[in-house]
Amino acid sequence: MSGECGDTKRANLNFMDCSNCHTRVGVSFETIADQFYKLESDMILPGNRRQLFKAVGSAFAAGTALAATRHSASAAENPEDVSRDLKITSVTTFKLLHHLKRPFGVSVSVPLSRTRTALIVKVETDAGLVGWGETGPISGARGTIDDQLAPLLIGQNPLQYRKLWRKLWGANFGNGLAVGAVDMALNDLRGKVLGLPVADLFGGRVRDRVPVYGSTMNYMEGEEPEDLYPRQAAEKASEGFKALKMRLGRYSVAREAKVAAAVRDAVGPDVRLMVDGNAAYTLRSAVQMGRVLDELNFDFFEEPLPQSPRYAGYEVLREKLPLPLAGGEAVDSRIAAKDLIDRRAVDIIQPDAALCGGIGEALFIGELAALSGIRCIPHCWGGAISIAASVQLLSMLQPPHWGLPTDTPLLELDLSENPWRTEIVKEPFKVVDGEITVPTKPGLGIEVDEDVIRKYAV
Repeated sequence: MSGECGDTKRANLNFMDCSNCHTRVGVSFETIADQFYKLESDMILPGNRRQLFKAVGSAFAAGTALAATRHSASAAENPEDVSRDLKITSVTTFKLLHHLKRPFGVSVSVPLSRTRTALIVKVETDAGLVGWGETGPISGARGTIDDQLAPLLIGQNPLQYRKLWRKLWGANFGNGLAVGAVDMALNDLRGKVLGLPVADLFGGRVRDRVPVYGSTMNYMEGEEPEDLYPRQAAEKASEGFKALKMRLGRYSVAREAKVAAAVRDAVGPDVRLMVDGNAAYTLRSAVQMGRVLDELNFDFFEEPLPQSPRYAGYEVLREKLPLPLAGGEAVDSRIAAKDLIDRRAVDIIQPDAALCGGIGEALFIGELAALSGIRCIPHCWGGAISIAASVQLLSMLQPPHWGLPTDTPLLELDLSENPWRTEIVKEPFKVVDGEITVPTKPGLGIEVDEDVIRKYAV
């Protein structure tokens, strides 16, 4: 039996799994045997047997450690094994600002948004390795990171994930937006240290490609939805998108029912369609619109009612609608998500890794939902870093009903004007045949261009 790792060839090895290069590495028993016989010839007295076996064990351990060290060092592009004594040296935040060429907004955006913002987190180590995270610059997230979380991280080993998770949350759950960005950065960092994609840190992927739905039809200045939405839907369908989402709720049910019907006619019966109500509906109007959407064969109706307090009224609406009801983008921890799940307030829960506390927390929520037969389709409204985190998350989520096509988790891909979706990474994500390939490079699998981040920083 033989195996290879890089340019090193070995035969008759005691193999152990090597996830980074998808081969196996080990220690030659022939080498150990040679040492054994040499030592045995030198140790004739029975009293030296203990020393003999100690030496053999040391040789085996040293050989195994050497193989592992060489592999880890290669992954981290460092000639030394830095993982044991690795230390976080700095945590830096960047608030990004972009002035939109065409103002747009969701159902309750009055006036329409003229700018776009993001909060980026950079975690550095004494070995020169860097991890990146992303969230929204709201609810005091930046101040929480700079003043509270960063001091807790300085001097700590980023590989001690469980220990740091406790530090970040504290005795009770806190600011999910702040923790979410830091969690992304820590997972990106430890993946780079170990030479593994983030999904492998949590047990590995269950899918190599993630289906996408384009989040594209927003209210736009100077455009009426009757004209804009069917045109945009047809364009994206022609580009290969197999699922699309629109915003509704700004105008009457009667008017926007016609818009939804026009979009269905524009893309035909095979493109999956969803609606985000952006909390613009009352219970009565949500029931009316939900029934229209069900007749038009839409996939789900997302958050038609207000998110607070605690998604009140959603369990009532769910009982009245034949169409699946989605919600949960505002949950800020597993605690908030569990309340929503236990009440069976939604058919589809939508945790956002940037908002709920990170990749691990979103994965936990998805698994918790699956226990109750509730689907998980994460929310994602951000740039390439947030998208990368969501793609890694989606690659791990189990379908709750044994892989039926309609139950496969989908990535929400924001197709509106968003420079950090395309500009802050060297290789932007590409949608091919309605799917995105899960990156296999270490960490989040993306290369961030810090110069671009600093260009947009304010």
